[in-house]
Amino acid sequence: MIEHIFTVKRNEALNHKTCLMILEAPSEAPSDLIRRPGQFVNLEVEGHFLRRPISVCDWSEGTLTLLYDVVGEGTAAMRRWRPGHKVNLLAPLGNGFNVEKSGAKPLLIGGGIGIAPLYWLAKQLVKSGVKPTVVLGFNSSADKSWEEEFRAVTEETYVATAAGDYGVKGFVTDVEAVKNASDYTYYYACGPMPMLKALGLNVAIPGELSLDERMACGFGACMCCSLTTKDGAKRICKDGPVFTTEELIWK
Repeated sequence: MIEHIFTVKRNEALNHKTCLMILEAPSEAPSDLIRRPGQFVNLEVEGHFLRRPISVCDWSEGTLTLLYDVVGEGTAAMRRWRPGHKVNLLAPLGNGFNVEKSGAKPLLIGGGIGIAPLYWLAKQLVKSGVKPTVVLGFNSSADKSWEEEFRAVTEETYVATAAGDYGVKGFVTDVEAVKNASDYTYYYACGPMPMLKALGLNVAIPGELSLDERMACGFGACMCCSLTTKDGAKRICKDGPVFTTEELIWK
């Protein structure tokens, strides 16, 4: 983990709450700064004591792409950053997805802003010669984002909305690909905890889940984001945010 100063290139709204931010890395940053899909960065926000942890959506040639929801004062302040703004961030943080476990037919499942880390994962899988199937879930069509970007990576992209005003009506678990998850070799998921719990309890194939949790330090020192796993207490920020399905306990 190293402190870096990135520069905002783009920062714009994709819908009523989700924003896209593209940051340019400093010249001294290594090309492999972000090593695995599923890792995150911790952004310093002026006037706020705690940094904001944001999943990496994409990393290529010194350009960092982030998707984030405006949900509080910190992310609202981030939304006001303009091109040229200097951002202090810590990277790389967390334990990402293991691409080598995918098998020949992986399934990627994202809910809400949890779709973000699955984008670079999908690109990495395609780069390795594997064609993933992607399922994206949103509350309604107004919340939908990044669908076309996923479709540009893999045509096997499906969308569900709880409101039923776009794509499959219902949750990601109502999409045929998820209903027939046993047809796939491995699955990767990120999204709200109820979604992850439903997948963990009902999807029989092995997989990896990225847990969304409030964090303070982001690197395992404060212990505020700990959870109990089958292997004992783990820190979501340091030991995760990605865990295998075998590690997690669902109550």
